[in-house]
Amino acid sequence: MEWWVTLIILFGSLMFLFAIGMPVAFSFLLIDLIGVFVFWRGEIGLSQFILNVHDSVANFNFLPVPLFVLMGDFMFRSGMASNMMDALEKWIGRIPGRLSILAVFGGAVFGALSGAGVASAAMLGSVLLPEMEQRGYKKAMTLGPLLASAGLDILIPPSALGVILAIWGQLSIGKFLVAITVPGILLAFIYVLYIVIRCSLQPHLAPSYEIRKVPLSEKIKLTLLYVLPLGTVFFLAIGVIFLGVATPTEAAAMGSVGCVLLAVVYRDFSWKVFKESVYGTVQVSVMIFMIFAGSTVFAQILAYTGSTKGLAELAVNSQLHPIVVLVLMQLICLIMGFFMDPVAVIMVTIPIFMPIIKSFGFDPLWFGVIILLNMQMATISPPFGTLLFVMKSVAPRHVTMADIYTAVYPFLALDLLAMAIMIAYPPLLLWLPGLMK
Repeated sequence: MEWWVTLIILFGSLMFLFAIGMPVAFSFLLIDLIGVFVFWRGEIGLSQFILNVHDSVANFNFLPVPLFVLMGDFMFRSGMASNMMDALEKWIGRIPGRLSILAVFGGAVFGALSGAGVASAAMLGSVLLPEMEQRGYKKAMTLGPLLASAGLDILIPPSALGVILAIWGQLSIGKFLVAITVPGILLAFIYVLYIVIRCSLQPHLAPSYEIRKVPLSEKIKLTLLYVLPLGTVFFLAIGVIFLGVATPTEAAAMGSVGCVLLAVVYRDFSWKVFKESVYGTVQVSVMIFMIFAGSTVFAQILAYTGSTKGLAELAVNSQLHPIVVLVLMQLICLIMGFFMDPVAVIMVTIPIFMPIIKSFGFDPLWFGVIILLNMQMATISPPFGTLLFVMKSVAPRHVTMADIYTAVYPFLALDLLAMAIMIAYPPLLLWLPGLMK
C-alpha cells in the first residue's frame, strides 16, 4: 500500500472518531489497536503495542506536567491569586481601559506562577468580570481581554503544554521553557497597546470612573506582601532552570512546594483545598498521559508505514518556498485547533512536521515556540476552544456563547500579528535560551 493511502486512511479514521465525539485518548487507542494488528503482524503487534504504551508514559521527563498543573490549580483555589490581583490593581492609574489592562497584567503574572490555563481563565473571570460589568465595560473589553490573558498561561513559563510539546518534539525542556518567555511578554505588550488605543478611540467601551488615590507606601506594602513572594515561586520554577542549577522536574517540584508554603504563610491553606487541587491535577494528568500513550503508538505506525518519511520528502522536493510550507503548517494546526484539544493537535502534527522542519534547516526550538502560540490560539478559538467554555461557566447568565465568540476575534488577530513577528525575526525567540549555562 502506498504511504499516502495509508496516511489518508489513518488520519481520516482519526478525524472521523473526533468528529463523532469519541474522547481523544480512546480515538487514538482504537486506531492504534487496528493499526498494529494490520501493520505489525497480528498478536505480535499487539504485544509490542502494550510495551510501547508502557514505555511512552514511563518517562521521567513527564513529571513537570502534573506539578505545573498543581501549582496553578492550588493558587486559584487557595485565594492567593485574588490577593495578587488586588495588589496589581493599585498600580494602574487613569489609563483607558484600566481594568482590561489589569486583566492582561494579571494573566501574565498568574501565567508566570502556574501551568494551567483553565485555572487562569476561571480566576480572571470570577475576580474581574463582575467589577468590569459594574463599571459599565462593554463585552468587547471584558470577555476579550480576559480570555486572551488567560491564554497567556500557555506562552509564559511554567507551561504544562510547553513541557508536553518539548517532550514530543524532542527538545530541551529547560531551553524551551526559557524560550517562550519573550514571546509571552511580547503578546502581553501587544494586548495592552491594542486596549489603550481602542479605548482611547472608543471611550464608551471602557468608561472612566473615580479611582481612590492610593499612597505609594500602601502600594509598596501590598506588592511586598502579595506579589514579591509569588516572584519567589517563579524563580523556583524557572529561574533555577535558566541558571542551570536544577532540572525542569526539580524546578517544578520546588515551585509546587513553594506554592504550598506561601499558602501556609498567608493562612490560605486548608486540607480541603489541597485535596481538591490534587484531585483536579490527577484528572488532567491522566487525560494527558492517555493521549500521549495513544499518540506515541500512532506516530510509530506512521513511521513504520513510511508515511512520515514520504510526507517529509514530498514537502522538501516540492517547489514551494520553505516559509510557505511553514505557513501552511501553521494554517493546518490553526484549523485543527478550532475543533480539537491542543494536546491532541500537538500529538498528531509534531511527529510529521518536525522532520520537515529539520530538513529545511529551521531551528526546531523556534518552530516549537511558534506552534505553542498556535495552540494558545486554539484554546480561545471558536467554536470549541477550552477557555471559551470555562469563561461561560464563570460569566453571568446573560452572557451568551455568541458574545464570547465575538469578543475574542480581535485578540486572535493580534495573536496572528505576534506569530508573523516571530516568524520574521527568529532571534527574538532564540537569544534568551542562548544565554543559558
